[in-house]
Amino acid sequence: MKNKKVVIGIIIAVILIVAIVIGIVIMNMPKEKPEEVLNAYFSSINDKKYEEMYNYLSSSSKESINQENFVTRNENIYEGIDSSNIKINVKEVTSENKKKKVSYTEEMVTSAGTIRFDNEAYFVKEDKEYKLEWSSSLIFPELQRDYKVRVETLSGKRGSILDRNGNKLAYDGTISQVGIVPGKLGENKEENIQKISELTGVSVETINNYLSASYVKDDTFVPVRKIAKNDTELKEQLLQIPGILINDAQGRVYPLGEEAGHLIGYVQAINAEELEKYADKGYSSTSLIGKSGLEAAYEDRLRGTDGVRIYIQDAEGNEIKTLAEQKQKDGEDITLTIDSDIQTKLYSQLKNDKGLFVVMKPGTGELLALISTPTFDSNDFTLGMTNDEWNALNNDEAKPLYNRFIQRYCPGSTFKAITGAIGLTTGKISASEDFGYTGTSWQKDSSWGDYKVTTLTGYSGPKNLQNALMYSDNIYFAQTALRLGTSTFTENLDKIGFNQEIDFPLSLAKSQYANEEGINSDGKLADTGFGQGNLLINPIHMASIYSGFYNNGDMIKPYIEYKEDKTPEYLVENAFSEEAANTIKQDLIQVVEKGSANDMKVNGVTIAGKTGTAELKVDKNDNESGTLGWFDCFTTNQGDNDILVIGMVENIQDNNEGGSHYLIKMIRTLFE
Repeated sequence: MKNKKVVIGIIIAVILIVAIVIGIVIMNMPKEKPEEVLNAYFSSINDKKYEEMYNYLSSSSKESINQENFVTRNENIYEGIDSSNIKINVKEVTSENKKKKVSYTEEMVTSAGTIRFDNEAYFVKEDKEYKLEWSSSLIFPELQRDYKVRVETLSGKRGSILDRNGNKLAYDGTISQVGIVPGKLGENKEENIQKISELTGVSVETINNYLSASYVKDDTFVPVRKIAKNDTELKEQLLQIPGILINDAQGRVYPLGEEAGHLIGYVQAINAEELEKYADKGYSSTSLIGKSGLEAAYEDRLRGTDGVRIYIQDAEGNEIKTLAEQKQKDGEDITLTIDSDIQTKLYSQLKNDKGLFVVMKPGTGELLALISTPTFDSNDFTLGMTNDEWNALNNDEAKPLYNRFIQRYCPGSTFKAITGAIGLTTGKISASEDFGYTGTSWQKDSSWGDYKVTTLTGYSGPKNLQNALMYSDNIYFAQTALRLGTSTFTENLDKIGFNQEIDFPLSLAKSQYANEEGINSDGKLADTGFGQGNLLINPIHMASIYSGFYNNGDMIKPYIEYKEDKTPEYLVENAFSEEAANTIKQDLIQVVEKGSANDMKVNGVTIAGKTGTAELKVDKNDNESGTLGWFDCFTTNQGDNDILVIGMVENIQDNNEGGSHYLIKMIRTLFE
């Protein structure tokens, strides 16, 4: 019995000793495995916690690099290449010279694409924990202490915009960069800076801020202002000032300048809001983006995609290895239907007025010119504007930033052809019917009170459709609208595209025949019939409607991107009956041959046209609102060279020639 107790005691003692030993071993075991430490380390990189990463380093590693330099090196490299989503896959953990070696595969997303590589990390045990023996090779295996990781941007070229004949309307070309070399400003430094300010428009304060930047030395070229390459006069004046240097630089160039400002638009540096909006499209903080016109409309196709290359460079500047590369992609060139000669010629005629021109081939829908005046020079935006220049442009009462050909306006008497065509198509009127002459003033009945429809020109002969168009008889078309009735009239206006969006690269205002309350009285219906009331038409839409008179009743679809041998598309087929369309066409020819637009008559060219004046008065006592002058016309005997022109000029009350006839003089230059 006694021996049994002794044995039991010995067993208990052994158990206690084993437990103590096991406890000691457990107490001395590292709290984490090396692969767990490595995962935690890379997790800190993903979270950009570079100071926290330093805590995982061994004592010897910390002796070789202090925390500040460690943080700077890792932060500069990982953020410089836009790394994210770093993942490691541990393949093996082995012992080597009292160290633990972790072999792993690493993958990360960067600005140049995904980088994958195999690597190794070594751990030593310190104070019961595994600590990482760090060197630059932990970032990339080939990276040594004095090596650098470089990022090279490979710029994708923006596509050009060309006219139908291959002439460049927008392209990436050469501009001039005006700069100052501070050490060469001379003794009269302040005076010379003042001269530079006066010539460039850049304030003295701004120039001095440029010159006081920390990087600037006496021999540094300090950029001040970009100017056009061909601005020789300004260059000559600037180069007379000591310290001025002018270098070539790359920039967006617009050869037509203000002649096509609203049409082509411009590019500028992307802003923070746009950068956030298009975060998934590869833009960077230095990207240019189309801000207006076709530069904005075709942005996705024009823009080049920048390429990026990430590589390792040794201390002597030699390239060691390319880590990742994303090729750049140039943007697409876009050819327009626009004819630069027509665009330039009509702009030169209208440039001193507020107005617009739309020129189109009526048989195909090709737009040959789109002009809005006053306007701006697209080059000014890409070269850079001073605050004073921008404020002057933005606050100009003439509204040069307002694009008129995408807006909508009261069409006045040019609408009468449309009322007549709807009347003929619906059978509510006939071309030969004589409405009976009622003088130059008329009202439906006494229910109209004091209101009467008036017309300016009296004429002899029957009051039929042709004479009503030739002499622009308001009363005839007011009576036609009343015959149609609101329902039939508006249904046919809806049919030809009113209150509908037109598929076009630029956003066009919808044409309308009434405000929200609709055409709710006979008086409004009558006014609408001769182009007044609450009627508003977009001029490009008007071009399509007038093409219906050319195309036997089918309205062509306007387009602006050139396509070889493109089959004509129609915005509305059978907008008018064939008989109605051809009747209106013949009557509009007589308007030019014998009627109110006789000054548009050109030898050898058959032209159909209609004059128009639109009063913008809110009521009869309104003496402030202006008057619009219109002339819409198309040639009919030039075959493939037939053109259709919609022209409008504002404030004709200030013009002794009258708006339509003022425009006719301009349009005639296309045939002379």
